[in-house]
Amino acid sequence: MNMESIAIFSAGAGLIVFLAWFFLGSKRAVLAKSRGAVQEITVRVAGSYQPDRIQVSANRPVRLLFDRQEAASCSERVLFPDFEINRELPAFKTTVIEFTPDRAGTFAFSCGMNMYRGALVVAEAPALSPTPSSPGAPAPLRSESVELRVGGMHCAACVGRAEKALKAVPGVLDAEVNLLAERASVRIDPTAAEATTLVGALDRAGFPSELHEAGSLGEDQSGGRAHRSEAEDLKRRMLISAALTAPVAVMAMGPHFGLFPMQWSMHSPWWNWVQLVLTAPVVFWAGGGFFTGAAASLRQRSSDMNTLIAVGTFAAFAYSTAVTLFPAALAGVGSAQGVYFETAAVIVTLILAGRLMEARAKRGTGEAVAKLIGLQPRTARVLRDGAELDIPISEVQVGDSVVIRPGERIPVDGVVKSGHSWVDESMLTGESVPVEKTEGSRVTGATMNERGAFTMVAERVGSRTVLAQIVRMVERAQASRAPIQRLADAITAIFVPVVLMVAVATFTAWFALGPEPRFLHALLASVAVLIIACPCALGLATPTAVLVGTGRGAQLGVLVKSAEALQTVHRVTTVVMDKTGTITEGKPVLTDLVAATDMPEAKMLRYAASVERSSEHPLGAAIVRAAQERGITLVEPTAFSALSGRGAEATVDSHKVLVGNRSFMQERNVRGVEQQESIADRFSSEGKTALYIAVDGILAGLAAVADVPRASSKAAIDRLASAGIEVVMLTGDNRRTAEAIARQVGVTRVIAEVLPASKAEEIRKLQAEGRVVAMVGDGINDAPALAQADVGIAVGTGADVALESADVVLMRGDLGGVADAIALSRTVMRNIKQNLAFAFGYNVIGIPVAAGALYPFTGWLLSPMIASAAMAMSSVSVISNALRLKRFAPQPTKPM
Repeated sequence: MNMESIAIFSAGAGLIVFLAWFFLGSKRAVLAKSRGAVQEITVRVAGSYQPDRIQVSANRPVRLLFDRQEAASCSERVLFPDFEINRELPAFKTTVIEFTPDRAGTFAFSCGMNMYRGALVVAEAPALSPTPSSPGAPAPLRSESVELRVGGMHCAACVGRAEKALKAVPGVLDAEVNLLAERASVRIDPTAAEATTLVGALDRAGFPSELHEAGSLGEDQSGGRAHRSEAEDLKRRMLISAALTAPVAVMAMGPHFGLFPMQWSMHSPWWNWVQLVLTAPVVFWAGGGFFTGAAASLRQRSSDMNTLIAVGTFAAFAYSTAVTLFPAALAGVGSAQGVYFETAAVIVTLILAGRLMEARAKRGTGEAVAKLIGLQPRTARVLRDGAELDIPISEVQVGDSVVIRPGERIPVDGVVKSGHSWVDESMLTGESVPVEKTEGSRVTGATMNERGAFTMVAERVGSRTVLAQIVRMVERAQASRAPIQRLADAITAIFVPVVLMVAVATFTAWFALGPEPRFLHALLASVAVLIIACPCALGLATPTAVLVGTGRGAQLGVLVKSAEALQTVHRVTTVVMDKTGTITEGKPVLTDLVAATDMPEAKMLRYAASVERSSEHPLGAAIVRAAQERGITLVEPTAFSALSGRGAEATVDSHKVLVGNRSFMQERNVRGVEQQESIADRFSSEGKTALYIAVDGILAGLAAVADVPRASSKAAIDRLASAGIEVVMLTGDNRRTAEAIARQVGVTRVIAEVLPASKAEEIRKLQAEGRVVAMVGDGINDAPALAQADVGIAVGTGADVALESADVVLMRGDLGGVADAIALSRTVMRNIKQNLAFAFGYNVIGIPVAAGALYPFTGWLLSPMIASAAMAMSSVSVISNALRLKRFAPQPTKPM
């Protein structure tokens, strides 16, 4: 090896060591500044997060000011998964995020598409001196954020006037107005200012405005405009770039195909100058975003896709420019007339085309939630002072009477006051069969009134509606990170620095050991390595699938609360189901009444129903309904007491009345219980629950109550069994009753006579057997078991969405949603694995090929232009694969 080769290898090794230190060495976090009791720092969003490593103290309020100075769709949201923060960042506006980290550690944050990443370093809080109670302590921050929609603005001067009007209101701490979004974000002292005062101030200044309630479902103007703006800007740049690149490519390749005399390109100085003039705007104007993004990342000692593109295109352009300007000085390096302007221009054009397709594809990933938001009508027809008024939906108040006509969407949640109709609730449940609504029926906002007209009373409006809860739940799930993504994130964090090192090693090896022209081979191979590498595909593989999958689940009435739950569901081996209200209808009816003495049945029923009228147990409710249907007058009991899992007791007409199971009667030494055991056993064998009724210590008789299975339960359980999942019934009912119901629906394993407090212990026993357990319940009585299970699945209703103890909420009232949730999870996980396999495989194969691994065997080198086309399509391919989840359709569960 000669001295030149040794020098080249030494320089390459030194550069690799420098890159490793610069990008992968330890970095100091930027310390947030104290503003009174608050830790505050501004994060600039432009090609990256600046700074991307922030240090704060635990248990103190943190205020992050995200100053987004771009319209790229990948940075339009910021996610802090560990703190359940998922916020939109409107373009060219500062967004305030306030929270209090409650524990020390390093917590990652990223953009919605996982392209920009940062870290929040939370240190243990130091001892504060002076204490808050001491005279020198800063007063605690008291502020609220108010969002307003602002109309009538046309220019920057209007923005200034609007901000001035808002800041003049007493109690306003800060105000920022965004012209494009037509929004104002105002921070106020709630003890000194009111939101309604802000509206009045803007109105007086000539800007009509209204409150934009946080979490409400208005049209997302800024998000839509940002997407359109980005797509339009990319399209404009791509078209102009293509128009300038086409003649450059023809000039470069034409002589090789006989289109022009070869001597033009070999001996005409103006030939290279024309290509330089055409290529310069392509590289520095159309591709300017790559350079600004790369510069922003380098200032943070970090790197991203922009770094690779900027280095690769600049290397090709700079070499070609040097050949054009100084041909004699470079005569000893290959061919002085060999320029590669077309390589730089074509790379920029193809990547812009790929990003345009990517931006359009990304818009489809959030389509499900956007469609849900779009279901809410803009106006509502309310009755006020005897007249019907059409008002904006934001002005509907709790207690308003709202008139709903055929073919209209219901604006808010409430109860039917009068009228009769059929309502399509498919947006909630995924079921297209309309539901009958009569007086007293609950109706949900954004559902479609099919036939009749009715008047309803508004109960939930704005951010408290079911639809708003669904959207928030889905957005929280989309903000979370699936465990499977950790490997991809870890690799992505070091991917670009490693690629830069590989590119340096490739250049060094080709220049020192390659054939002539060594410099040109080294340049083209290293540029191909830089261009073909694609960290985007790795970063997008998981979040895009989670985004589309959770959105599709919401459309089907399956609400998954986190990406971790979505991943866990696909591993479930055992589904445990509560019986009452889950497998069965949950509304048992009285089927038999047998007297044990000469007491009339009506009198016995009156005693029992009077006791149960104070109980909340569904079996007691069946007794009360039966008495009411028979016209029996009930009395108010005294000394009522309910014993969980046993029964209830009270005094009725001076008689001590007990209603409950056999164990309860035996505990209270009730006489005559043994003589009725055969009748109770017969009820149990028929799937009925026997309730013993005792008066003054003597058994008066038995009541049989049956809770029939839901029409779709057997079909849903069969679906689970066919998917290789064992179904277990867990109930507090006696074993014979539970087994009778189990036989009807196809459940083979029953755990019966379990008190509510012991259900979680039964789940632990199943988990100890090595099972991954999903618990299905109503989210209330079953909360401990739902929390203990690997996955808690709550069977919700349109009026009860936010069941906090569950990981998955089923909007439909049948078990078909359980099978749907598992099928969805398996499909999403399969899609994620496909995306990861493609992304890993693409880079593992593409980078060595670009470096020249095939050259010794085939003599073939990968052109940087082909590398750019492949890179541009890699992210599009991952997103397109994720978008297939929009077509996910579970097997229908038909009633048996």
